[in-house]
Amino acid sequence: MKASVVINVTDREVDDLSRVLNSVRDFASEIVIVDMTSGDALFEMARKYRAKCYKHELVPYVEIVRNFGISKAQNEWILIVDPDEIISSDLSLKLKEVMYKNEADYFRLPRKNIIFGKWIKHSRWWPDYNIRFFKKGSVYWNEVIHSIPLTKGKGIDLDAIENNAIIHYHYQTIEQYIERMNRYTTAQANGLIKNGQKFNWFDLIVKPSNEFLGRYFQGEGYKDSLHGLVLAGLQAFSEFVVYLKVWQKTRFKGNDLEVKNVISVMKKVESDFHYWQADTLLKQNGSFYQRLKRRFKLP
Repeated sequence: MKASVVINVTDREVDDLSRVLNSVRDFASEIVIVDMTSGDALFEMARKYRAKCYKHELVPYVEIVRNFGISKAQNEWILIVDPDEIISSDLSLKLKEVMYKNEADYFRLPRKNIIFGKWIKHSRWWPDYNIRFFKKGSVYWNEVIHSIPLTKGKGIDLDAIENNAIIHYHYQTIEQYIERMNRYTTAQANGLIKNGQKFNWFDLIVKPSNEFLGRYFQGEGYKDSLHGLVLAGLQAFSEFVVYLKVWQKTRFKGNDLEVKNVISVMKKVESDFHYWQADTLLKQNGSFYQRLKRRFKLP
């Protein structure tokens, strides 16, 4: 059995391409590059790695072009990799093993997200399963940003261990995060509006708060130390911007907001915060009875 690797590339990602190509060259019998860059330099790199290169217009996010790249692949098995990712030798061997065992039609792979120089093991960034390895025809993307693709047949999750993970060199700078956030939030806001979402001012408080609490407390982002706090804050801000952009689509209508209503919503958020604060302290320190047992050395 043979596998094709499909990689979508924009101008922002050309510098990372040689790294991912080196990581898959021994695994793939075919490499397909979807070239969304503004020049022709990518063809020279593709020739060096014996990759097939297909031009495509630039799109705001990758899900729109996933199916195009897959359609150009010739082999039965497809591996989707992004330019800021690499496939380790351990994962390469694992994929060959599952390909020859032929026990499923598609596989969800964990991703090891390295953000601001650190592997983020909590904060809902791990195991970050993605459907990336599959038989051609069993997986189809519906072109919605950050969407889970449509599948048919049997699926299997690879064990959430480091050796099975795609290594993802995610956000490297705050500037990079903000640049992507601006593109992604526009697409997310447009998607919400398309699905009938109406602007409600309380979403500007509730949605970001839920995102922060979900990542920092429920997702145990505090275990990622300062990185966990920063990422929870950035993700909360991203939610805030999404709903600001929904508001923008109304031509910024809604100037009759009363402070008493804001205070009422913030009290609910405060209550949620106190719940997660208490829950986290309990996980960290144990129950009162357990603390007494430790202090007085009770059986």
